[in-house]
Amino acid sequence: MLIRALFPRRCPICDKAIMEEEYICPGCAVRIRPIHGEKCIKCGKSIPHGDNCICYDCSRKIHYYDRGFAIFEYGDVKQSLYRFKYNGRAEYAAFYALAAVKEYGEILKDLGLSAIIPVPIHRTRLNQRGYNQAEELGRELSKLIGVPCISDYLIRRKATKPLKLLDEEERINNLKKAFITRSNGVKLKSVIVVDDIYTTGATVDSIAEVLRGDGVEKIYYLAVAIGKGL
Repeated sequence: MLIRALFPRRCPICDKAIMEEEYICPGCAVRIRPIHGEKCIKCGKSIPHGDNCICYDCSRKIHYYDRGFAIFEYGDVKQSLYRFKYNGRAEYAAFYALAAVKEYGEILKDLGLSAIIPVPIHRTRLNQRGYNQAEELGRELSKLIGVPCISDYLIRRKATKPLKLLDEEERINNLKKAFITRSNGVKLKSVIVVDDIYTTGATVDSIAEVLRGDGVEKIYYLAVAIGKGL
């Protein structure tokens, strides 16, 4: 109780102190909404026209994953994700996971998932931040849907450059041979890769290619946020 009094739970959107039983403050709960309307059937981006079923980005490239899901548009939660990733707000993961289940719970249940696989970060960044934000999300999601989160199945053996600094081709080259599996004999049939942000899909594709080489048949992803589609 003393710890919570000194370090109260924070609203993941405005970062104000909230009650222990709350995940988000009442004001932000009204203001922030998941992606609505038509979505790309491949990556999950919002698309402007109902006559399209796939966004422009996905129409011009081949993805190695089967389907993706995203909860919020990036612009709506940009500051929230920054604090989640860099300012020690690992507690935000509980809200993100709950929002994911409210939006996609039945779909996730029907996927027949064997495991939740967080996108790994390199040990140098893990030492700097103190935690892997994708792993925090994976653990919270695991509690809600009853699918194991296997945080050591993938290893990031290469300290890649921040993707926001690179163009699409540079991102692909940057991620080559960045991931390896450490399955220890575990065979997974269907997995969902979780991360905080989906941009071009380069990270998920790189991981999916490695997972397919390890015998995984179905690969999905879930991201807290994604950009708008065209």
